[in-house]
Amino acid sequence: MGIHLLGNKIGMTQIFDEDGTVIPITVLKVGPCFVVDKRTEEKNGYSAVVLAFEDIKESRARKSELGLYKKANITPKKQLSESRVSKEELEKFEIGQEVSIDLFKKGDLVDVSGISKGRGFTGVMKRYGMAGAKSSHGTHEYFRHGGSIGAGSSPSRVFKGMKMPGRYGASRITIQHLRIAEVKPEKNLLLVRGAVPGPNRGDIEIAHSVKRMA
Repeated sequence: MGIHLLGNKIGMTQIFDEDGTVIPITVLKVGPCFVVDKRTEEKNGYSAVVLAFEDIKESRARKSELGLYKKANITPKKQLSESRVSKEELEKFEIGQEVSIDLFKKGDLVDVSGISKGRGFTGVMKRYGMAGAKSSHGTHEYFRHGGSIGAGSSPSRVFKGMKMPGRYGASRITIQHLRIAEVKPEKNLLLVRGAVPGPNRGDIEIAHSVKRMA
C-alpha cells in the first residue's frame, strides 16, 4: 500500500557521477496531483485515495467523472487513479488537497508503471526472442517460424499458453527498484536512474518500492 503519484515520461538523458561515470536517466514530470475522492471501509470495504492529474478541457472529460471534479473544486483531469492506503493514513487527506512531489527525495527506491510501446501483430522472434530456423540445408519459407506446436494424434490439440505470433506491447509494465537520482520540486521533475516503460509523453504512475532489496 502507498500513494501512487501520476505523471508523464519526458524522455531520457544522462548525467555524470563524481568520478565521471555516465548514469542513464529518465526524466519524469510528476504531479501536482489532487485528491478528488476517498474510499472508506464503511462505504466501500477498503481505504483508498483517488488522485487526478493533468488538466484537460471539460468537453474531453467523462461525464461520469465531472461530479468528482466539481465536488473537489478543481478543473477536469486526464489521469485518474486509486491508491490503497491504511485507515490512519486516509485521514491525512482531504478532498481537493494537492499532493506534490515532496513525497520523494534523492536516493529513494521507487516502482514506476507505464504502458509499453505497442508493436502490433508480431512473430515469435520479435515477441519472444526465438532463434528461428537455420537458413541452410533445404530450409524453405520457414526461417522465422516457431517450430512444432504439438503432436498430431496425441494430444491432437494445441496446449493453451503456447508461444505463438500475436499482439505485442501496449501492456502495463512495472519496473521495480529504480533509484531517484535527483528531485527538482520547482519544476515537478524526478530524475530516475534507468529506463521507464512507455513512449515519451506517456502516462506513468510512481510509488515507493514495495519490496526490500536483498
